[in-house]
Amino acid sequence: MQGVGFRPFVWQLANRLGIRGEVRNDAEGVLILATGTALDAFIAALVQEAPTLSEIDAVESQDFEADFGEGFAIAKSGPKGAQTRATPDAATCDDCLNEIRTRGERRFGYPFTNCTNCGPRYTILQGLPYDRAQTTMAPFEMCAACRSEYDNPSDRRFHAQPIACPDCGPRIWLEDAVGTRIEDSTLENAADWLRDGRILAIKGLGGFHLACDASQATAVAELRRRKMRPGKPFALMAPMTVIETFAVLSPLERARLTATAAPILLLERQTMYDLPDNIAPGQRRLGWMLPNTPLHHLLFDLLRGPLVMTSGNLSGEPQVIGNAEAREKLSAFVDGFLMHDRAIARRLDDGVEIIALNQPVVLRRARGSVPGTLPVPKGLPTREVLAFGGQLKSAICLTKNGQAMLSNHLGDLDDALSTEEFLKADKDMADFFDHRPEVIAVDLHPDFRATRHGREKAKVLGLPVIEVQHHHAHMAAALGEAGWSGEKAIGLVLDGLGLGPDGTIWGGEVLLGNYAEVERVGFLKPAPLVGGDKAQSEPWRNAIVRLDQAGLSPLVETLFASKPVDIIRSAARSGFNAPASTSAGRLFDAVAACLGLTADRQSYEGEAAMLLQALSEGATETGSYPYTIDGQVIDPAPMFVALADDLRRGIDASIIANRFHGFVADAFSACVRSCAEASGTDTVALSGGCFQNVHLLERIAENLSDMTLCLPGAVPANDGGLAFGQALVALSRMESN
Repeated sequence: MQGVGFRPFVWQLANRLGIRGEVRNDAEGVLILATGTALDAFIAALVQEAPTLSEIDAVESQDFEADFGEGFAIAKSGPKGAQTRATPDAATCDDCLNEIRTRGERRFGYPFTNCTNCGPRYTILQGLPYDRAQTTMAPFEMCAACRSEYDNPSDRRFHAQPIACPDCGPRIWLEDAVGTRIEDSTLENAADWLRDGRILAIKGLGGFHLACDASQATAVAELRRRKMRPGKPFALMAPMTVIETFAVLSPLERARLTATAAPILLLERQTMYDLPDNIAPGQRRLGWMLPNTPLHHLLFDLLRGPLVMTSGNLSGEPQVIGNAEAREKLSAFVDGFLMHDRAIARRLDDGVEIIALNQPVVLRRARGSVPGTLPVPKGLPTREVLAFGGQLKSAICLTKNGQAMLSNHLGDLDDALSTEEFLKADKDMADFFDHRPEVIAVDLHPDFRATRHGREKAKVLGLPVIEVQHHHAHMAAALGEAGWSGEKAIGLVLDGLGLGPDGTIWGGEVLLGNYAEVERVGFLKPAPLVGGDKAQSEPWRNAIVRLDQAGLSPLVETLFASKPVDIIRSAARSGFNAPASTSAGRLFDAVAACLGLTADRQSYEGEAAMLLQALSEGATETGSYPYTIDGQVIDPAPMFVALADDLRRGIDASIIANRFHGFVADAFSACVRSCAEASGTDTVALSGGCFQNVHLLERIAENLSDMTLCLPGAVPANDGGLAFGQALVALSRMESN
């Protein structure tokens, strides 16, 4: 990777070992020409002592003859190319943090302090090789003091491209909602405004955040009112000492919070101390991140408590990144702006993760993780494929030289501006990685915008298109992350929806196959999605249909007397705008509706399922509802009959929710075991949006603990991982053809 201080590291190592020659960036990575008596030790140390942010895929060496002079030099970068990779942005390192807090240091209090071990990378990068002229720092000419550090091989800022100081670098300022600048004490005034309950738009690494004092319920409520975001959880930012007060932290969670990626991490609430319920209504976990730039650290040095730190955007639109754009779109939301004049080259949301089964599980791949790559499993060809993912949680994936580059979260393509961002990312990634696809992979659904774009691009470039069924792509993504390369595996894929090859809507599937092909060997009993897309936003529709299927029509009249039950039943019988679906996500919605969660409609995607999970995790006892499997079809009717009896007896909703989770885990685990016995394989890939529910993930993993499990990790189990799976399927089919 470029931008990690590798060339100065090589220079220092060479001088220590008496090596003569030079080092440079080129299109393939880092090229070193070296001669000396300690070459073996030199090559070994390249790996053993490599900089913290670097990732070494391989060290290749070749003998040659050349006439070197004395010493070792850092040569000018070679021509533009992209077999090497740019570096993700990295949270502020301890050395830089000490500088900005130490009086007498020339960067004391400077909010853009960085070095080769930390700071902006991908969010300021405009082209490769990674040199200052190709970043948004180009307009800021280095002062003599910074130039001296930049040119000094013994300094940790040697060739640090974003190097800056108060004399020559970017600046911050505070302005009110109508654009009037507050001239003095910028950070002190910003802290005062936040303490007073005001809402600020703060410019970060990959875009603007909307911030307010998280301890003030009235400020949080006002932010919800202005942003028209009634229930979706807000993310929080605070120093570790504050997070420890409000969250339960394991050693692994602490380590992940302090990693250079600095993600938002979902953590259980402390029971002794708590924050206002309206930060994350009905949830047992809150999303926390540490300050990740000097600006954030300096602001929190003036504050005692946590801040809400949510994406600065209009509802459904991408995060705002430009100053003028922020004034135009966010002025109605905020009381002021904490601005700066360093441009952001590309939007990057904050990454979101959770710890499950003793490993980080990525829910949203974003800042700090991209543009990192994933190895393509051995046995698949090292050819160039471009995959376009799905409609929701869109992401793009390209493969090259045995590596897969999965993009950051690009948004839901139902929104026109998110689609625009998706198209920009397509061009951006192709330019950065010098990518020339041989084939394009798309989802089976012809109406997905990602599918239509992929087909149009393939037509323009004269390339073949490979269609990949939605759940096959999910399964391939989980197998690929695990590096699986066998003959057959089982895929347990549970999500909201995806078009099946039979024209119905799938979503609760057990598959058998490999990267090239799969067959469906088990599934949830189908039910009509009355109203089509409305069935996703109005869970009561699914509840009515599932209860009727279970012979519980009288309960429908009791629970949903205010709803148009007769119309729903008529549509279900006729099939008009009511496609059959095996969706596990809609089953979660149905049970949530039976418990009175999201009575009318969901205010955000997945709300019903998230509330149901939170209820389940708070249960005082565990259990499981019964199920039947007939010819590998899982029938939830016995579960609904038992659930109805629990409702009649007044059993606590948390226990009902927990028993439902047990039903899903036990029924699908039994289906997987039956398939394993019939096929002779014990490898199981778990994927699909339902596995964002770590309570469900852990119960199924426990049920199948004697099998080889390919679990969600760096690749999101939701649709953010689809493109990676599509790319692997396409590679496999290219090989077989």
